[in-house]
Parts: sequence; structure tokens; C-alpha cells
Amino acid sequence: MRLDQSLDRSSDTLLHLILGAAQAAPDAPAILDLTRAPLTYRQLAEQVTESGAWLRARGLGRTDRVALSLPNGPEAATAFLAVANATICAPLNPHYQQAEFSFFLQDLQANALILTDRDPAAARIAAESLDIPIFWLVPSSTTAGAFILEGPDVAAPPPSDAPTPGATALILHTSGTTARPKQAPLRHVNLVRSATNVCRTLNLTSADRCLNIMPLFHIHGLVAALLASLSAGGQVVCTPGFDGLHFLKWLADWRATWYTAVPTMHQAIVAQAAKSTARLDTTHLRFIRSSSAPLSPQVCADLERSLGVPVIEAYGMTEAAHQIASNPLPPRTRKLGTVGLAAGPQIAIMAEERDELLGVDIRGEIVIRGANVIDGYFNHPEANAAAFVNGWFRTGDQGFLDADGYLTITGRIKALAFALPDPHFGEVVAAVVKPAAPDLTEDALRDFVAQRLAYFKTPQRIFFVSEIPVGSTGKLQRIGLAARLGLITQAAPGESQVQEAVAPRNQVEQLLATLWCEQLALPTVSVHDHFLTMGGDSIRAMRLVAALCQKLQIELSLASFFAAPTIAEQAALVERALLQEPPS
Repeated sequence: MRLDQSLDRSSDTLLHLILGAAQAAPDAPAILDLTRAPLTYRQLAEQVTESGAWLRARGLGRTDRVALSLPNGPEAATAFLAVANATICAPLNPHYQQAEFSFFLQDLQANALILTDRDPAAARIAAESLDIPIFWLVPSSTTAGAFILEGPDVAAPPPSDAPTPGATALILHTSGTTARPKQAPLRHVNLVRSATNVCRTLNLTSADRCLNIMPLFHIHGLVAALLASLSAGGQVVCTPGFDGLHFLKWLADWRATWYTAVPTMHQAIVAQAAKSTARLDTTHLRFIRSSSAPLSPQVCADLERSLGVPVIEAYGMTEAAHQIASNPLPPRTRKLGTVGLAAGPQIAIMAEERDELLGVDIRGEIVIRGANVIDGYFNHPEANAAAFVNGWFRTGDQGFLDADGYLTITGRIKALAFALPDPHFGEVVAAVVKPAAPDLTEDALRDFVAQRLAYFKTPQRIFFVSEIPVGSTGKLQRIGLAARLGLITQAAPGESQVQEAVAPRNQVEQLLATLWCEQLALPTVSVHDHFLTMGGDSIRAMRLVAALCQKLQIELSLASFFAAPTIAEQAALVERALLQEPPS
């Protein structure tokens, strides 16, 4: 393939972004992983164009929707680029359960699904039940991100046409907790402009190397880590996902210059750094980026002290192809507690009950407009009528702009879910329920949810109330809900809110603690520690559950394990299984 091919087309497409980088430095590494040779920009361009040709030969074209369910890693990155270049890409979380896959595949009206043989059966069974063709991705054993596709012909080959800036490249589902998930179609121009904005905000260059620990089915990882790096001609180390136990070693071994993550990951990194007896090698880091949730000032300070570089907090959302605002790099002013200055789209504050823009330091709904903002949700006129007003997109977030243009987010307007402070995660998802039946229990309801949703969506705690609190306008109130329900108390200055460690209190808890320590490579654990916080993941969970079931000759599902994330809760689960009692 000639690298100058198609470079005269509009620059606002993923194809132009990749071909441009390949022409500038064809032999420079683009995609790296932990075990194989890197994929160069020339190889990346070839992978994208050749995979696109393969998809067209199977009968898939520019308007067809191809879902991906791939484990995090180089192939998730390159497959996204290839599929989005040739068709419309719809990445799905590989940890979904079968019912979730069925819903999303039907809602997308997917024309095909791409899997690897490492995937759990849930996605395959869902696709087969819906008669959706499955393509199998076979990774290269020698080169990171290189792959071939195998699968059936779907239709007659469509014409070979290059993408245009206005063509849809990516569809992601987005919703509040009280709404049916909505499809947010992101055009090539949305993605490229947002990637360029992140690149400019962080002063990324071809010398930068991002250690990606974010999932590549989410807009944060796809745009901030992957596309922004490629836009700069830089490098992306595609890890299998966040692993608190190995993160600091990865950071040093790969000489990463930056990483982007969510606050719970940052908090786990701070905790791991405090436990590390070796000298932390962070000499190549330039900065750390945080987005997708509020970062507490304490975690920010601890992170900067541990790793020795500035933390840049940003604000983004799917409908904006990620980045909306960001604090600037030093020596410019960073304002802790804010998400910084407009870093892509225009930002304004609108009155919540009327279409009026507000002035400085007046709280209202954050609204945005710009080239990286979607034009509208797919097939959802009611949502579009509510979300788009006078050319502005209503984000559903509440906040204010100060006199210097820095944005502070104060809450969420259109969501009910609330955050419960947690000594390990920083915060976890909790839910309040007004029960319809008097005999409903938290365990039963959480087990019901865990059987139907991926483990990470299951609330850690569910609280029953006679009435769900509302504000003066009658709207459901999420912000401050934990305090209003009496679930948290304010610690005095310097007082720790972290729970004291509790040693195993019986034989079942002792067995679980032993298995946890084996799987997580930890010397000790508390019965109230959370499995994911301590470095756990789905693979370690499967191994632990298998070992537990073998030792005790019981049956436990992975969903029930994640629904009971602490040793104390898992011990109760095991004891019921030993007695062959159904969960209460």
C-alpha cells in the first residue's frame, strides 16, 4: 500500500489520521503490548485498510453496524480502527451477561459480531440466537495488534468508498439510571476533533508513550488514550486492563510518559505505591490525567506525592466524543476542585427550567456545542428534543463557570444513582429502593440484579426507604443522598475514615482469605476488603471460585461472587451453599 494514498481527502477522518502518521514515520512503533513486537504505523495502516477490504468482501459497507466484544489489548485497539474505518463500529463490554448482549445487539440492529475464541460464551450464544453472523478475530502470535478475520459472507460486496468526515464511525450506548439506553452515533469528525483537542491540551508529541489501562469499549480509552496518541504520532501500550499489582512495574518497564484513568484506579495506585518497598521509577512520566468521575483533592495530592508529576483533571462524556474541559499543564494555573477550562467545545451554563444562559458563578446546567459534539441520538426524538436547545447540548450535569473560565461540576441533574464513599474505591455505586413487597431483602434484590447485569453494574449496597428523597422542584436528588440518608458522617480534620482491618473470624473466612492472598499475591487481607479494589479481576475471580468449589464441593456462580465482593459476604454465600440453602 502506498502511504500517500488518500491523503488528499479531508483530514477529519480516522483513515486520514492513520495514513498521515504512517507517512510521517512509517517505521515508528504505534501499538505495543506486554509480550510481542510492536506494530509500526505502516503496519497499522495496512491492518486497517486490509481488514476494511475483508469486511467489504463479506458484504459489509459504510452504513452497516459491526459489534465488537474483545478483551482489552492491542487487538481491541486495531479492530476498532479497522471496523470504524470501513463500517460503523459498536464496541461492547466483554463482561456483559447474555441478556445484556441480546439487548444491545438487538438495539443496534447489528449486522455482524466480532469475537475471539478467548471470549466467554455469552456473546456468542446471544448472537446465534438472533441469527447475527459471527466473525472470528485471530491475533498474531508475534506482532501486537496484528490479526486476521475469519467468517462467512453476509451479502454482496458493496462499493469501495472512503469515509467522509460526516460518516458515522462509532456507536456507543449512553443513558442515565432512569432511562432506556440511548445510541450516541459519533462521526469521524467528532472523534478526530476530540482526539486533536486532547493532544493539544496535553502537548502530546511523537516522543510520548501512553500506558493504556482504560477499557477500549469506552469513549475515555478510545479517544483520550488511543486516538489522541495516534494523532500525535506517539505510542500506546495496550495492557489487558487495569491491574493494581502490576501497574507500577508496567509504568517503569515501558517508560511511559503519561497515563489516563478514573479516580478509583488512581486511588488503587496510591495504595499500591504506599505498599511498594522498591524505589518507584517514574522518571519518564510527564503528567497523569484523570477523567470520567470527580477526583478528590486528597487522592490528587497523594498521587502527585507518590509519582512526582502533576495530575491533570479533565471532564468528558460520550456525547462530546469525550473531552469537554481540562485543567492545563503547568506552568499554567491548575485549579483543584475544578475540571479546568474549555478544551474543545464551547461551554456555557443554562438555567435548568428555561433556555437562558447564565453569568459567572451562577449554578445551572452545563451546555456545550462544537465539532466534537453529536448531532443527536439515534432514533430517539424525545431525547433529542430535550437535549438540544438553540444549538446547545444539555449535558445533564450541574455546575458553574468562574471569572477565569474554569468549570466546577456540582452534581448531576437527570440521574438518580448516587455515590457512597468507600475507604478503598473512593466511592462505589449504591441504590435506594422503595420496596413493593414487605419481605424483599437487600441480598435477594442484589442477587436478582447480579444475575441480569454485569458484575460491575451491581450496586455494592442497596438501601430500602419509604420515600426516595426529592428536591424543592420535585426532582429526584442524588447529590448528597448518602449524607441525607445518614450513611456517612463527616470526619474531623486529620481523622481517617478507613475501616480498621478485621482478621478472619471462622474457618470459612480463613479459607477465603487464604485463596484471596494466593490469587492477589497479598500477605494479608481484611474480611471487609473489596475484591476488585485489592487487585482482583474476572480471571482471578474465576480461578478463585473454581478453587473454592473444588475444595468444598459446592456450586457458586461468578455472578454471585461479584455480588458479594467482600470475604464476609462471600463466607455467608458459601455457608448457604454448604447447607444447600437458596439465597435469602
